Amino acid sequence: MVPEIQHQILLSKPVIAFASSDSAHKLPLLKHGIVNIDSVEFESLMENQRGKKERAGIKVKQSDVATILYSSGTTGPVKGVALTHRNWTANIAGGMRPVRTIQTVGYCTVPLFHAYGMALSLRLMASGECLVITGGNRRFDMRKMYSVIEEYRVSQLALAPPLVVTMAGDAEVMDGYDLSSLEVVICGGAHLSKSTIERLKNRLPKVQLAQSNGLTETTGRVFATLGPDETRTEGATGKLMANCEAKVVDPETGAALPPMKPGELWVRGDLVMKGYVDDEDATAAVLGREGWLRTGDLCYINNQGYLFFVDRIKELIKYKGYQVAPAELEHLLNGHPDVVEAAVVPYPDEEAGQVPVAFVVRQPGSNIVGSEIKDFVAKQVSHYKRIRRVIFIDSLPRNASGKVLRKELVIKLSTLTSKL
Repeated sequence: MVPEIQHQILLSKPVIAFASSDSAHKLPLLKHGIVNIDSVEFESLMENQRGKKERAGIKVKQSDVATILYSSGTTGPVKGVALTHRNWTANIAGGMRPVRTIQTVGYCTVPLFHAYGMALSLRLMASGECLVITGGNRRFDMRKMYSVIEEYRVSQLALAPPLVVTMAGDAEVMDGYDLSSLEVVICGGAHLSKSTIERLKNRLPKVQLAQSNGLTETTGRVFATLGPDETRTEGATGKLMANCEAKVVDPETGAALPPMKPGELWVRGDLVMKGYVDDEDATAAVLGREGWLRTGDLCYINNQGYLFFVDRIKELIKYKGYQVAPAELEHLLNGHPDVVEAAVVPYPDEEAGQVPVAFVVRQPGSNIVGSEIKDFVAKQVSHYKRIRRVIFIDSLPRNASGKVLRKELVIKLSTLTSKL
């Protein structure tokens, strides 16, 4: 934890830090020190008017860096993503909605240091809506979340994918609370399986599930489902946001592909980052001269303009020359009644190159065995997509945005195999 913070400080080069009293000790000495946000000193800073005249002469350009957020590091070392004032202005403008007769009450449960949480919070505040934020315990309390929705009459709930999965199967606890104010559940950060979506719709039939697709490098979402009509399109993560261009290209040649043809998603516009901090090589690897950002996502766009996510290109499993998408197998596994959630990773094989291995979280009380899981998948896929091994696990490792940390599972798999 501390080494990670040190790396982030080296990238952002702060001169002052604002931290809670239980985290301040993890930070080094800075030029202007550390301010505890739960202290009297912080309260006085919020009320102090000194320095107002000096600040009036400061000029800020749209191209200036407003924030440095950090990529998940799923494709290498953690990188500092430089996002400008123009990036955030475009994000907020693209997400503004018509004026409502009833005020929106948004509840942000996702981290504010992530593009998802920050963008949602800024949009709600910019439109004068009500924003509810809770913090404290590392372990998320679903009962506390339901009570907050009930108490504040929350209409818009922002969740990371693992909490959507929990909520979809949380019948006994959920039924004890009044969630009638809830209109929309927003989910971003990772793709939801079809079975999870169906379970949530069955639990909350009047609530819209709004999904989105985006990156820290695109200031959050670039495709999103807005409104009840778009949320009804099964499997889609929405349509292109304002102030942005997108195309699907052949990953090898960069040639644009027609609708319904899977390829790499490229995006361009005011939402795209300025670049990675102090890393010109990494910036050049994803950001072309014409401003197109290579997302690394394998997707297709249908004839109505809806985006469908297939998988991360670098996570495709290569079995005897065939490409196997882990997301497809995970979708099947998550549809099994004895499975809470699952993740599929590659494992080296001398003959095939790579084979799919599944990490599975069983439903409480289930005694299902690996052979049953493998047979379940084998009946629904081609021979080269079959699961070759099943490993049962208590929970899947995830980052703050809810993405499964496949690299940790690959390491765990290597460790388990070496012990055999």
